[in-house]
Amino acid sequence: MDRLQFEVPVRIAPAPGLPVEEIYSVEQALDILHDWPKKRQSKVYEAAFNACFGATVDVVRTEDAWRAFMAFCRVSGLLARDMMVTAKRAGEARGLRV
Repeated sequence: MDRLQFEVPVRIAPAPGLPVEEIYSVEQALDILHDWPKKRQSKVYEAAFNACFGATVDVVRTEDAWRAFMAFCRVSGLLARDMMVTAKRAGEARGLRV
């Protein structure tokens, strides 16, 4: 598996009526972030962009870039309603709906 590929793709709904897209890698996440309108960029956007960029130069783990991108998608309203993630708590995995 490519080191920049997400273990779980991030499902986004870019706009009402458009099909859900799956983002499989840091590079795809950076494409979304690069096209994000400047006037809508926030601290969460900056954190996601920095984490994804950091992953491309091996200073941030891909999992951390995934988490930052997920947070950005959730806050910005991009995250698809059916997006499921696995959370690890106290050594056990369970499904979580975000």
